[in-house]
Amino acid sequence: MRRINIPRMDKLRAMQTFVQIADDGTFTAAAVSLGMSLPAVVRTLAALEAQLGARLFQRTTRRVALTPEGRQYLARCRDVLAAVAEADASLAEDARVPRGPLVVTAPVLLGQQVVAAFVTRFALAHPQVRCSVLLLDRFVDLVDEGVDVGIRIGALADSSLVAQRLGEVRQQVVASPAFLRRHGVPRHPGELRDQACVRLLGPARPAWAFQEAGRRLAVAVDGPIAFNHAGAALQACEDGAGLGQFFSYQVGEALRARRLRVVLEDFQPPPQPVSIVYPHARLLPARTRAFIEAAQRELGPVLAHA
Repeated sequence: MRRINIPRMDKLRAMQTFVQIADDGTFTAAAVSLGMSLPAVVRTLAALEAQLGARLFQRTTRRVALTPEGRQYLARCRDVLAAVAEADASLAEDARVPRGPLVVTAPVLLGQQVVAAFVTRFALAHPQVRCSVLLLDRFVDLVDEGVDVGIRIGALADSSLVAQRLGEVRQQVVASPAFLRRHGVPRHPGELRDQACVRLLGPARPAWAFQEAGRRLAVAVDGPIAFNHAGAALQACEDGAGLGQFFSYQVGEALRARRLRVVLEDFQPPPQPVSIVYPHARLLPARTRAFIEAAQRELGPVLAHA
């Protein structure tokens, strides 16, 4: 008997056909059980036997009977098909129940002030999900760095990601009341060129963004102190070191406590969106879907007017 190769998926179908013939006792009954035509059942068994190089049934006009090789192969086929069914059932359960590792990233202060508490609530509600949170003030390539979901501020430039809008944030210039009493309240962004500004370190001299009469306005600022972390810069502003430009969620608590005041409100640039982003995927794991839905439900109201 000449051996032939059967593709892997067809091989499983052939094994299922063989087992059904053995269970039903005839090709005709197996064809009915499998929803196949009788010739298709005969061809499938013939291809399987040719691939194995062994006869699995003795045929008579009324019934088929397993050969010794067929009885041996039947037991192995039942084991294989049971393992496949178990694997399918396990994966189907995973598709319904959130479980497994989930890696999330967010900017540092947004993560500390908003996202961390939400992730904690999510983890407590889904004990089979193992959450890892990366708070980073740099661009994170979700695909290359193995991150499932990101919370991002600003327009999405990467077309390989899906973005679901959660809310928006504004850029605000703030200073402590004591600083403003000593140096006066600026009335136009251009005045900042001569003011002490607390800066965030970057590759170039920083320019703060504003809007005047519907047009973008950039003002280069300088000052005696700069930080590589927004939290430290914010504290310096609260301590009276100068003016600073921050996102609205970063200064919200300090404004409510009156440790800082907003200036130049009429020149604020347009709000920037806050989005939950994730790689394009037709079939998202249940844990990722659950996280996205919970973020829209819980973070959306928080960030709607942050």
